[in-house]
Amino acid sequence: MIKPNLKTQGQSLIELLMVIALTSIVLPAIITGFVASRSGRAQYNQRQQALNILQEMQERVYVIREAGWDNFAVDGVYHPIISQNTYIWTNNPLTLNGFIRSATVSTVNRNDNGVIVDSGGNPDPSTKKVTINVSWTDPLSSQIQSTLYMTRYLDNIAYTQTTENDFNSGTKNGVTVTNEQGGEVILGAGGQGLWCQPNLSISALDLPKNGVANAITAIEGRAFAGTGDNSSGISFANINITNSNPPVATVLGTFDGYKTNAVFGELNYAYLSTDNNGKEVEIVNLTTNPYTEAGYFDAPGSGNGKGVFVVGNVGYMTTGNKLYNFDLSSKSGNRPKLDTDGVYVSLFGTAEKIYVVGNYVYVAVGSNALLEMVIVDASDVYNLRVVGWADVNGESGKEVYVNATGTRAYLATGGSSSKPEFFIINTDVKTSGRPNVGTYDANGMSPKGITIVTGNKAILVGNAGEEYQVIDITDETHPTRCGGLQINSGINGVSSVLETDGDAYSYLVTSDATAEFKIIEGGPGGQYATSGEFESSTFDPGTQTTYFNRLSANITRPSQTDIKIQVAVADAISGSCNGVTFSFVGPDKTSGSFFTTLDNTTIVDAIPADDNSSGYENPGRCFRYKVFLNTNDLSQTPVFYDATVNYSP
Repeated sequence: MIKPNLKTQGQSLIELLMVIALTSIVLPAIITGFVASRSGRAQYNQRQQALNILQEMQERVYVIREAGWDNFAVDGVYHPIISQNTYIWTNNPLTLNGFIRSATVSTVNRNDNGVIVDSGGNPDPSTKKVTINVSWTDPLSSQIQSTLYMTRYLDNIAYTQTTENDFNSGTKNGVTVTNEQGGEVILGAGGQGLWCQPNLSISALDLPKNGVANAITAIEGRAFAGTGDNSSGISFANINITNSNPPVATVLGTFDGYKTNAVFGELNYAYLSTDNNGKEVEIVNLTTNPYTEAGYFDAPGSGNGKGVFVVGNVGYMTTGNKLYNFDLSSKSGNRPKLDTDGVYVSLFGTAEKIYVVGNYVYVAVGSNALLEMVIVDASDVYNLRVVGWADVNGESGKEVYVNATGTRAYLATGGSSSKPEFFIINTDVKTSGRPNVGTYDANGMSPKGITIVTGNKAILVGNAGEEYQVIDITDETHPTRCGGLQINSGINGVSSVLETDGDAYSYLVTSDATAEFKIIEGGPGGQYATSGEFESSTFDPGTQTTYFNRLSANITRPSQTDIKIQVAVADAISGSCNGVTFSFVGPDKTSGSFFTTLDNTTIVDAIPADDNSSGYENPGRCFRYKVFLNTNDLSQTPVFYDATVNYSP
């Protein structure tokens, strides 16, 4: 009997089970591989077709954009179709040959730096996002996508106004157009003449006797002149100046007996700084006929009076190296000192001409001075204190002029072959060393006087070289000569007046023995104003729907002045800008906002969009801008040089 081999049978069963198990694992993979191979090839073919469709869609999007912005830039989901030999949008996706294709137009937002952001920011009406999508479901659900950012800017067209003719075509109110740098708009601050084109067409005046006048100050309708270079002339002449065109100067009266070094005048009194050791300041009563002494100030020591200035009931004078103040609550008799000790303004130098603004006295210091200008705090009239100074590394200080706000001092120093003679000093802060803002070389002139006039101009006078020089101080860091006169007899002093009716003049005292007093008319050719507006002429690009994108302007904004801009865009009326009403707005689309400067030299900003069919409209067709100018300092004006608007038809 043969017995079965149970061990062998068990082994065969195990092998069979292993074969079945391996087959269950491998066979699906093999089958899937065959299927994947077939479907992968199909999926690859579908993707290639989708890429071709995507590229075709992109090209058609560009065609639609180039045909015009308005029809292109409406948010929505579209696909392109052919219409009259070009492509246009039609709504909704298109399903064709198993592919779904669409182009989604959406709004783009930018942050304050102009960077595109996904959230926050503000809508940019000149940029649209176009998302092109191609999808399919067979053999596998898939899609491909591309994103385009399209802008209005095809030609980046710009329109600029910058010339004198451009600006003269606009509307001016309190402003004038000059042509010192090719065309600019400034405040019409004083005078029918041009400071940069001075002349001596106004008749000069011969002062009595044969003295050499060397001191002058002025108020409207009056000039006060004194002699000091020799004793042959009168001490003082009160000059009447008519408010006519041209003005006529005549001597109202004189006062004699002293050698006068400086003069300060009011309507009823004149104050003479003299060489008299007992009366360094002589107070002259101008209400009597002839003029008489009202009182005087006897300064300590034996020095001569050099500078004199009066504010209210306080007089200030310099002698030697000290500044004194005295009581003028009464004008008669010997006027008492207020600060009994006065104040030293220099160890080695001499105190020269002075100028007072507010509670501060500015002193030019000459003759071996280490500091050419000193600032004295006079807020406590009984305790004068030196609080600030300027070391300009120049020659001795001759005269100082300070603007009405006390933020700038203008210092004239003696002539030098290697150093400048005119300095602009920052006096925003009064204490410690004050820095130079800018300097100017008088080119051979030895200065004796300085004044600041309207229109951002300074006048420097003296002997030798060109004796009358007009300096453009619009750019304080680079003062430049813009005009001048040769007066060979020499100029010993200068003062300026801006009349209430807008006339502006500089008054000179010279060494011309037969015509010492001279008048020069100045100004920008316009009338006086502390504020003004310039409205541009209309710009019509010729297309009904133009988007005005960006405004940029070059300007100068000196201290104590302001300049700002608004824009207006309007729809045409019957295809024309004639008769259009302009609504001027700033960046937030309201009449109370303005485009302003961040750097005092430019105004640059985006022009806002608005399309509510009333008032301000952008896009539109008709464009204007308006410039607003203002000053708190009659010697300073902001300057508008040009405006450029970028637009897209």
